[in-house]
Amino acid sequence: MNENFINTWVPNSELGRIPSLLEPIAKRREREGTTFDTSHPLAQAIMKGWKEGSPADSLVISPAFEVMGRLPVNERYRREPVTEYLMFLQDSLAGELPGFGEDTWEPEPLHSETALNKLNVVLNDVRSSQEVLNVFRAPGLGYQDYTVVEIDATTFENGGVLTIDISVGHAEAAGSFDLFNGDSELPREGAPENALASTYGVPPGGTQKITYTFNRGQHFKFGATGDWFSEKGSVNAFVAKISVEPTSEKREVD
Repeated sequence: MNENFINTWVPNSELGRIPSLLEPIAKRREREGTTFDTSHPLAQAIMKGWKEGSPADSLVISPAFEVMGRLPVNERYRREPVTEYLMFLQDSLAGELPGFGEDTWEPEPLHSETALNKLNVVLNDVRSSQEVLNVFRAPGLGYQDYTVVEIDATTFENGGVLTIDISVGHAEAAGSFDLFNGDSELPREGAPENALASTYGVPPGGTQKITYTFNRGQHFKFGATGDWFSEKGSVNAFVAKISVEPTSEKREVD
């Protein structure tokens, strides 16, 4: 997330949103010799975006200081908060203006056509590393419910070492992660016996790594799912840093 967003907090009191604090804050600023410029474009965007009566709002603001999405704290959905907050961010970036023009914003169902279960990463000599932020869900004992990241490493004609550095969020579910050939069919139940490499039971807040050496450029599928011992339906977020260290071009020996 930090690669694509700048995350910051701005207290309501600093922008004059809490009348009872106007005088104390003015005295504090006078005493400290500090000011707060509410005419700044960022401050103006925040003031334009907040919802009347809401104690706190999550806002997505573009580099041009345009408000792209709003999620008041009292309208956050509690069923799958990690998934739904990520969908709020994606809807904002897609220009759908969640939180505006309607009383509440409700995300699409998890497995709709707009669900967060498929991503594409293309690696090459110019950009040999990318980070992916997404979510996984625990499928229940004996089943698989993969969030799939498709990896295109075909530009590395001589192959290389594919490395996936995985960090799991701090929600309830532990994660299991598998790497497959690009043309493999991912299993829906049972152990992923056709996986090229795997790591299981990565706990909330934990990190793990998958490495795989390949001899020629190819496609891969990276699957993330909740482990079998997490409560069915529980979710968590993960960040996967996907990179390739290319094999040096072979030289002919006279």
